[in-house]
Amino acid sequence: MSTSDRPSPPRRVALFVTCLVDLFRPAVGFAAVKLLEDAGCTVEVPPLQVCCGQPAYNSGDRESTRAIAAQVIDAFEGFEAVVVPSGSCGGMLAHHYPGLFDDDPAMKARAEDLARRSHELMAFLVSVLGVETVTARYDGTVTYHDSCSGLRELGVKEQPRRLLTSVQGLRLREMATPEVCCGFGGTFCVKYPEISNAMVSEKTADIAATEADTLLAGDLGCLMNMAGKLQREGRQVRVRHVAEVLADMGNLAPIGEPEAKR
Repeated sequence: MSTSDRPSPPRRVALFVTCLVDLFRPAVGFAAVKLLEDAGCTVEVPPLQVCCGQPAYNSGDRESTRAIAAQVIDAFEGFEAVVVPSGSCGGMLAHHYPGLFDDDPAMKARAEDLARRSHELMAFLVSVLGVETVTARYDGTVTYHDSCSGLRELGVKEQPRRLLTSVQGLRLREMATPEVCCGFGGTFCVKYPEISNAMVSEKTADIAATEADTLLAGDLGCLMNMAGKLQREGRQVRVRHVAEVLADMGNLAPIGEPEAKR
């Protein structure tokens, strides 16, 4: 296929904000919009979007999940692409929605259509839009955590690292086990707190061993979990969503820092 025969990448995109970004770290949403607009996209944020339904889904409540999914499908109808700054929510839309409607062919087709148009932010920028560099600066040494859903469901691995190499002043130092779960797992950390705490303890030790001053990842749930543990252990590691650094918003207060200190 020649370059001229290839379909144009989607430019009218909708941002799926996610609950945690909306309630705890809106800056991640603003960073995502900036990155998308810098890449030439027109970005809209549908006001009727709701939770992706993952907590209900993970708890086995399929009836509630179906109702939530139907509202999300309605909210994001008609956009060329739906971009999510979270591998877990992106994985929910792209992989789990269609199976909710196996008994409803019409809704299943709509869910499959949404799944085809749904992308995690880093993967969309690099693998779909072909973005290779960003205009940003961050003076520090960072390490990167690969969240489970982003890595295993959506194949997000090299994309954020490729963009980070273009950030002036930034040095990337890998953990020994960047792909190992941090223990958050949505409702997992609530159902199995002792196991979750053991897992995040191993993760923070791995982070500390890199001697990086900043921890980055693409999922806010993972970041909040690791930030909380790092603070309880007294480790001086700043925590940020990767989109914030790539959008040149690295001067924001770290995730998990008390509001009074901002």
